[in-house]
Amino acid sequence: MSRDWRREFAYTLGEQAYVYGFPYIYNAELRYKWVTQDDAGMAMHSAVNHFWRGRTLFDASDQEGLTPNNDTLYSSGWVDLSTEPVILSHPEMGDRYFTFELVGITSDNYDYVGRRATGANAGDFALIGPGWDGELPEGVRRTATSPSPWILLLGRTLVDGWDDLPAVHALQDQYRLTPLHLFGTKDAVVPKRRDVLETVDGGRDPLGQWKTLNAMLAENPPPEHHEILLRQFAEIGVGAGLDVEAQPDSVKQGLIDAAAAGRPMLEQQLLSGDWAKLINGWRYPPPQMGHFGDDFVKRAAEQALFGVAANDPEEALYLVAFQDSEGETLSTGSYEMRFDAGQLPPVDAFWSLTAYDEDRNLIANPIDRYSLGDRARDLITEPDGSLTIHLRPDSPGSDRERNWLPTPRQGIWFVALRMYLPHPEAIDARWQCPPIRRTG
Repeated sequence: MSRDWRREFAYTLGEQAYVYGFPYIYNAELRYKWVTQDDAGMAMHSAVNHFWRGRTLFDASDQEGLTPNNDTLYSSGWVDLSTEPVILSHPEMGDRYFTFELVGITSDNYDYVGRRATGANAGDFALIGPGWDGELPEGVRRTATSPSPWILLLGRTLVDGWDDLPAVHALQDQYRLTPLHLFGTKDAVVPKRRDVLETVDGGRDPLGQWKTLNAMLAENPPPEHHEILLRQFAEIGVGAGLDVEAQPDSVKQGLIDAAAAGRPMLEQQLLSGDWAKLINGWRYPPPQMGHFGDDFVKRAAEQALFGVAANDPEEALYLVAFQDSEGETLSTGSYEMRFDAGQLPPVDAFWSLTAYDEDRNLIANPIDRYSLGDRARDLITEPDGSLTIHLRPDSPGSDRERNWLPTPRQGIWFVALRMYLPHPEAIDARWQCPPIRRTG
């Protein structure tokens, strides 16, 4: 029986096109959901060019699989830079850690505003899209030009315990996004736009993800040096202004098969850990983390899929462990990790350890604790100065409960160690995180 070469060609080329285009598809889905729905809860919903301001820390009630932190309040927004710059404003921040991550449509970061990048003083910062070369008002600082007309702004402001929330809210209330033509206008009102590209549901239309990708490539043109790759994808109907429905049935079936296999393939790549340096069971990210550029597999899996957009290591280093010291997957049972005296994570801001279930959500637990770190002032150290953290579903006992990070009663889980403003020895792995050992 002869094989249909067109279907196989569309499938093999479609797999490459899916990997290339996944961040466009993923961010289109997030943007449509976050912009068109008006939800006051923990979902990051806000109109275009408006901030969503998280008012409480993430907990297990959020089930979007975004691997959120439990240390900062997020302030996020989808920003349209296609016609003019938008001015990001923040007040004097004092000694508090804060950052605004500027993310292009492919999930790669392209710049930062915040304590490390621009300092703590109050300021106005122009977010600028491709091709704009006008004049900015006096006192407005220019950020790097975005690689795409649409960007995602991800702000994080440190919260030092529940009593600190009102102070953070007061700062968040002064975060502003103002289109250039309204900047400087007293009591300017930014219109609440919710008209963004509607994604095509892949569950109802097996070609839906390809239609979304084609529309996103038209809205956010890729860089010119990708032209040779895009010409190949065009042979199967993938590209700006193209119609996959116009393709022969065999090509359409190959594209359907490629889309069905693409997401699981990226999930497997993420779990494989081959993108990282493995030390004591911890995955140390490569220097390219945050901006993988033309490494399309890592851009799709590690940068987009794992948590919308990972920080640059200089801003925040994320170490992830899926396995214990023996190489076994973290699952039901009791574990611990021990930091020797003087060997806590080296940072200029703060560090925290957070546990997640296999769907990348925080884990429900009886004490509502989702992270442990250097802001937990009641952690118990041993007489020799070491610190042991207990990772288990039930309490390790009242005398050790302050060092307890709850994990699921059943099933697979993993942990992330976040180090904000890490020292160079952490980034280049001269400082090594201790292994997680199974105790029962």
